[in-house]
Amino acid sequence: MPQYRFQARHNSSGQIQAGVLAADNAAAAAALLRDQGHHVMQLAPVPNASDKLNKTLASLNYTSGPSQHDILDFTTQLAVMIRAGISLRAALEGISDQITNPKFKKILLAIKADIESGKQFSEAINKYPKLFGPLYVNMVRASEMSGSFAKMLDRIAAFIGQQLETRKMVIGASIYPGIIGGMATAVTIFLLTFVLPRFEGVFAGKEEVLPWPTKFLLGLSDWMVSYWYIVVVGILALIVGFFVFIATELGRFWWDKTKLTVPLFSRMFRALYVSRSLQTMGELLNAGVPMLDTLAITGDISGNVLFKKMWRNVYVAVKQGKKVQNQLTRSTLLPKSVVQMIGAGEESGRLGEVLEEISEYYAKALRDAIKAVTSMIEPIMIVLMGSIVGFIAMAIILPIFKMSNLVSG
Repeated sequence: MPQYRFQARHNSSGQIQAGVLAADNAAAAAALLRDQGHHVMQLAPVPNASDKLNKTLASLNYTSGPSQHDILDFTTQLAVMIRAGISLRAALEGISDQITNPKFKKILLAIKADIESGKQFSEAINKYPKLFGPLYVNMVRASEMSGSFAKMLDRIAAFIGQQLETRKMVIGASIYPGIIGGMATAVTIFLLTFVLPRFEGVFAGKEEVLPWPTKFLLGLSDWMVSYWYIVVVGILALIVGFFVFIATELGRFWWDKTKLTVPLFSRMFRALYVSRSLQTMGELLNAGVPMLDTLAITGDISGNVLFKKMWRNVYVAVKQGKKVQNQLTRSTLLPKSVVQMIGAGEESGRLGEVLEEISEYYAKALRDAIKAVTSMIEPIMIVLMGSIVGFIAMAIILPIFKMSNLVSG
């Protein structure tokens, strides 16, 4: 029979006791302690040799963990079941039975065990910050205090769904130029390593009459055919070096600043960070989360170190008794009109509602910016590919025409 290590406080004497007891499951162990007149503070299974073996095998299991789509589905189902009057413990058990991801199922069962031991749902999910971020936890905690759990879960699900849709659009807009650029690179390499070498025999012995584009490309083609491995290693080194660099503090700052200043993409990324920051802040304030906690979470979720620094500065200013608008006026990241509307929301006491309206506007601006980026990238990349292929074709055709003129002359 499984054993459980417990810590409990006696209801009459108030004395705290700790020990180990045997029970069929965590619910039975908690019920046994309550029957003995104890209030359960902590309850956890005692690992045995079999559990240790299972953990070792689990560490060798490469099954992917739950994604944000899994969290969205879980939150939506939980909201529906709670609204239907099903208890939280039963809802968690029912959802976990339908989960196919073994890691996520294990996490839900662990959360259910924490609920059975007397913990709040917000406290149970706080153990998994990679799945349930600070916004999720704080909104759940606020709903536990106000008694609007199901309604808050609906708001959380809507927020996660919108963030996933936004991320999908941004990634799609970012991948498109990468694919076109990759095709342009592949076509160029193919022409230089497979097409141009076929013309070396034609141009052999006539190097003095070849134009400089042909000489340049023939030399580049010979070098790539002879030292192709340097090209491959160089490309891989650039890719790895880029990701290693942006993982550093300096590199992250440079990359986040570049996204806000580079032509064509700056409008899209700025709308993304403004929309995400203001939507997060509005959701938390409307959920009843304190202002200081809201500002700290908003900075962490913004996704850009410059915006994070801005919200951290606002956090410090508000902690000193100043208004949000006073600190935002010193930053150039938010438009003046947005700062003015935030100030008006502070004065009227409707800051959460104002932030939601602004975030909806910038969500639409983000969609428009993504459409503009994708519509402009296509002709730019077509012109770029056409220029590269045209230059190579010109370098091949020009000497042929020149030699034919010499022969006819």
